[in-house]
Amino acid sequence: MTQETPVTGTDRRDGGGGSPSRPAPIDPVIELPIIVGRNLRRMRVRKGYSLERLAKQSGVSRAMLGQIETGKSVPTIGLLWKVATALGVPFANLIATDEARGTQVFRRTSAKILSSNQGRFTSRALFPFDGDRQVEFYELRLAPLHYEIADAHARGTRENLVVAKGTIEIVSGSERPVTLAEGDAIVFEADVPHSYRNLGVDEAIAFLVMTYVEAVG
Repeated sequence: MTQETPVTGTDRRDGGGGSPSRPAPIDPVIELPIIVGRNLRRMRVRKGYSLERLAKQSGVSRAMLGQIETGKSVPTIGLLWKVATALGVPFANLIATDEARGTQVFRRTSAKILSSNQGRFTSRALFPFDGDRQVEFYELRLAPLHYEIADAHARGTRENLVVAKGTIEIVSGSERPVTLAEGDAIVFEADVPHSYRNLGVDEAIAFLVMTYVEAVG
């Protein structure tokens, strides 16, 4: 299974106008599995689900769920979506950390990044993880000619995507493919299987706003 390539942490400038407060460096390879495992176990217990029940509802094996909860494995983006949908929680809740309130700066060098297919598809969260929300904001990067398939998200979920670099083809459910050039945008239903394809020979970049039909958690 593809291992994620996470980098964790945010910077925050306090309201007094002082110098930025930077958290102590944390080894991202160690930190993210612990965060995901802790969050998954808490949400599963809160729902009253056993590992067997969650495995049945998500399609993820009990053994894999156990490895994730103990911090021994970091799942791919697709697997995390399956678990989040089965639990009825926003995707970001599974990688949430306790964030300081107030102005926050999200440096590229200290971002949370999840990847799949040997890093050919990456998703970078561009928002704080300090509670349940109905809207999430991501940067997506697709390697040259890469084709990424996403499972259906929670009922009513919509995606609003704008291409910042390259040419990307989007397919939502049984609808016809839509080709987007740089600067083009699209809104589509994401509660059905959907896909992103980079049609170019260079890396493509897009920014994605994920909207849930209602607050869940």
